[in-house]
Amino acid sequence: MTQTPRPSIREDISITMVNKINSFTLGFQEYDIRELVNHTEQLGKELVSRQLKTNQIRKFLDAVKRLKSNLDKNENRDFNVIKDDLVFLKPQLAYAAARQQKNNRDLGPVAPFKQVLDAAIKEVKTTKDFDKFVQLVEAIIAYHKAAGGQDQ
Repeated sequence: MTQTPRPSIREDISITMVNKINSFTLGFQEYDIRELVNHTEQLGKELVSRQLKTNQIRKFLDAVKRLKSNLDKNENRDFNVIKDDLVFLKPQLAYAAARQQKNNRDLGPVAPFKQVLDAAIKEVKTTKDFDKFVQLVEAIIAYHKAAGGQDQ
C-alpha cells in the first residue's frame, strides 16, 4: 500500500499564499497587511530551511527597488511607467529558479519564492498594488534574513 506523502511546510505556505493572491478581485492591494506579515514570516523560514541564499533573492529585491525608484521619479506615480518592466521580472524569476533546480523532484530553493511572486505580479494592476507588492518582497527578504538566511 502506497502512502501519500504529507505536503511540506513549503508547499503549505506557498500554496496558501498563491491561493490567497489568486482569490483577489480588486488587485494585490487586497492582501491584508497582518496576514501578509504572517505569511511572509513563514515563507522566510521555509526559504532558509531550503538553503536559499540571500544573494539569490536580493537581486530580485534590487530589481523591484529600481522599479519603485522609476515610479517615484514620475510626477504622478503613473503605474504605466513600470507596468511592462514588472511583468518582465517573471522570466528573471524563472531563470533563477531553473538555475537552482536539482531535478524534476527537487525544484530547488527558489521555487516557493517564484511561485508566490509569479502569482503576485499577475495581481499588480495599480500603483497601490505595486506598493503592497514591494512590502511583500521586502518582508520575505527580511524574514529570510531574520531566520538565519546566509549571504553566500
